[in-house]
Amino acid sequence: MIKRLLIPTRLRLEYLRRNAIDAKAAAASPPHVPVLLNTAIDYLDPVPGGIYFDMTFGAGGHTRRILEKCPEAKVYALDRDPVAHQLARQMSESEEYKGRLIPLLGKFSDIPKLFEEHGLAKNSVDGMLFDFGCSSMQFDEAVRGFSISKDGPLDMRMDGGQSGGVTAAEVLAHIEEGDLVKILRMYGEEKAAKKIARGLIDARNALFKIETTRELADIVENIMDGGIRKDKLRRPAHSATKTFQAIRIFVNNELNEINYGMVLANEILRVDGRLVTITFHSLEDTIVKRHINGNVVAGAANALPLKYSSYYTIDEPDMLESFIKKNWKQLHRHVIVPDAEEVARNTRSRSAKLRAAIKTN
Repeated sequence: MIKRLLIPTRLRLEYLRRNAIDAKAAAASPPHVPVLLNTAIDYLDPVPGGIYFDMTFGAGGHTRRILEKCPEAKVYALDRDPVAHQLARQMSESEEYKGRLIPLLGKFSDIPKLFEEHGLAKNSVDGMLFDFGCSSMQFDEAVRGFSISKDGPLDMRMDGGQSGGVTAAEVLAHIEEGDLVKILRMYGEEKAAKKIARGLIDARNALFKIETTRELADIVENIMDGGIRKDKLRRPAHSATKTFQAIRIFVNNELNEINYGMVLANEILRVDGRLVTITFHSLEDTIVKRHINGNVVAGAANALPLKYSSYYTIDEPDMLESFIKKNWKQLHRHVIVPDAEEVARNTRSRSAKLRAAIKTN
C-alpha cells in the first residue's frame, strides 16, 4: 500500500518561508535558465526611458537582461508565484535596480487592477514579454505538486494557494468522468483520455484518495500497463506526463489566462510597441498565433468552454471587436526555435517556440 501524504497548509507555508529566506541567494544564482534569452531581448529591443512588462518574472533572467541592455528602461515584473515575487522584490531593492524594477504579484487577469494601482494608462507600454508555462523552480520543489519524478502533495497551484483555488487532488476527488475526459483530451492532448479517466474514477470509487504526485503517476502508469511512451520530439516520456499537464492547466486556468494576456497586450501596448512570447506546447502557441494573425473570434481562443477551464472564470473586457482585427505585424517569417547548442545546454528549451510582433494600430 502506498503511504499517503496529506496536503497540510503548514507544508505550503514552510515551503514559502524557506524560499523567502533563501530567495536572496537564489536571485544571485537563479536555478531557472531562461530560454532563448538573447533572442527574446533582441526582439523586445528596449529603448532608454521605455516601459516594459515581464509578464512571467520567474527567476528574473529576462528582466535582468532588459535592465542590463538598457539601464534607462523601467520593468514591471509580474508573477503569480509568491516565491518568484519575493525574488523580484529583493532584486528591486538592490542598488543596481532600485527604482527601475517594480515587482507585481498576480495573474495576467489582475493586470487591469494593477495598472490602476500604479497609475498606468492604456497604450503606454513599450514592450511585453511572456515566457509561458511552469518554471524549473516549480518543477524542482516536490511540495508544489508539479513533478512526476518527485513525490509530494498533489497541489499544482502556481500561486501556492495564495488566492485560494482548488488543488489537483481536490479536482480528482470531485470531477465527473465526462469532464475529466474532456480535460485530458483537450489540455493534455491525451489519446487515451477515456481509459485514464475511467481508471481514475474507478480508483476514487474504490475509496482510494489520490493525494500525492506519486499516487497519481503510479495509477496512470498501471492504467496504461507501464508501456513506454514518447513525446512529440520522440523523447521517452512517463505515461502520466500528459495527464499531469492537463490537470495543471485546468487547476491554473492557464489557457484562459494566456488568451486574456494577449487581449491585454493589444490594449496596453502603444502603437509600435513590441510583443515577445515564448511557448512550450501547441496549445499555448495556437492561442498566440491566432491573436497575432488576427484569427481570433469569440470563444475560439480556448481549447474548452469556460465551464471546463477551471472552477472560476475570467470576465473579458469589452474589447472583442478591437482584437478580432489584425493589429500585429510579425517580426520574423517563421517561428523561432532554439539552436542545437542551446538545446544541448538546456534540455528544457527543446520544445520552445518564440514569436515576436509589433502592434500596428
